[in-house]
Amino acid sequence: MGLDLIYLQAKRWQNPVGRPHVQNFVGSLVGKSAHKGVMLTTSRFTEDASTREAPSQKVVLIDGEELAEPMIEFDVGESHDDLHRQKLDTDYFEEV
Repeated sequence: MGLDLIYLQAKRWQNPVGRPHVQNFVGSLVGKSAHKGVMLTTSRFTEDASTREAPSQKVVLIDGEELAEPMIEFDVGESHDDLHRQKLDTDYFEEV
C-alpha cells in the first residue's frame, strides 16, 4: 500500500539542538532499519545540525518557529485574551 514507518523524536528545549543529537537520532533509525524520521524541537537547530552523512535515512528537521505556524493556524496550544490576541496556552503543554 506504500505505507512507511516514520520515527519521531521531539525535544522540548530552550537551547539549540546540535548535530550530535541529530546524528544520534539517525543512528537510532539505522538500528531500527528505518529510512524516515522527523525530529522537532521547540527551540531551533544549529547550523551544522542538518549536515549528515547518512543519505539512506531521510530526516526532516522542524524547529519551534516552523512548529508554531500550523499550531497558530489550527488554534492548537494557544488561547485568546479579551482583545482576541493570541498567546501560548502553557497548560496545553503541561507535562503528563
